Amino acid sequence: MQGTVTMYSTTWCGYCRRLKSQMDREGIAYNEINIEQDPQSAAFVEKANGGNQTVPTVLVVPSSGGENIVMTNPSLAQVKQALAV
Repeated sequence: MQGTVTMYSTTWCGYCRRLKSQMDREGIAYNEINIEQDPQSAAFVEKANGGNQTVPTVLVVPSSGGENIVMTNPSLAQVKQALAV
């Protein structure tokens, strides 16, 4: 079973669009949250990025029950690696 992927993004983020299209192409399911419309998610992104609202920030919850993995502007390979944990 694959873990869950949540992508924190904005509508204007080119890096977000690129990663989304790559994950779509690879069949990796994800939930997308626009941090401009969700203050709690914006606060999570700031905490993960030293006070900055850097997107995409990706949260992977492994199916193995291991520790959650938070990545800032990850490559497709990094997302796949996190899901393999």
